[in-house]
Amino acid sequence: MAHLSAIDYATASEEIRAEHDRELALRGRMTNMKRILLHSPAAHRIYAEWFTLRDLLRPTLDDRAIWLFSKAISETMRAEIPVTFFRRALIDSGLDPEAIEPTANEALLIAFGNTVAADANAVSDETWAALKARYDETLLVNLTAFAGIMVATCVFANAVKMDLDPELERYRRR
Repeated sequence: MAHLSAIDYATASEEIRAEHDRELALRGRMTNMKRILLHSPAAHRIYAEWFTLRDLLRPTLDDRAIWLFSKAISETMRAEIPVTFFRRALIDSGLDPEAIEPTANEALLIAFGNTVAADANAVSDETWAALKARYDETLLVNLTAFAGIMVATCVFANAVKMDLDPELERYRRR
């Protein structure tokens, strides 16, 4: 059971209800994490910048690469809810998360994500050289910032011990 409660829309302040409604209009769904974060609309907006950074990555990286990168970070941080979220994305796109053969670019992103999540000080010069050979510095800034928000998401999910959203249950790793 989560250490923090979800907001109660009926009794929430006007500011919280407005942020809730804005989120639903933007993304069409309300997760357990969002419902908890909405106790602080500012915190919710900060974590929602994940979507902004993801969109900045998309012209260069496809969804599969982003999902694999995010899943790698989540797995390294042992964050079940984010892992399951990305398993759902992969499965719903017709992929088996346990049988994916990553491309060379995806393997580099997975390795980078694993290292950032385990110890960001340990990202090697070789990894940076490989990343710089593929991507420009703007993309690398956005990718690293995205990784940071992904790490923060995992920290929040783990610390709060959020309940798995019911719609994710069937995507949970057994």
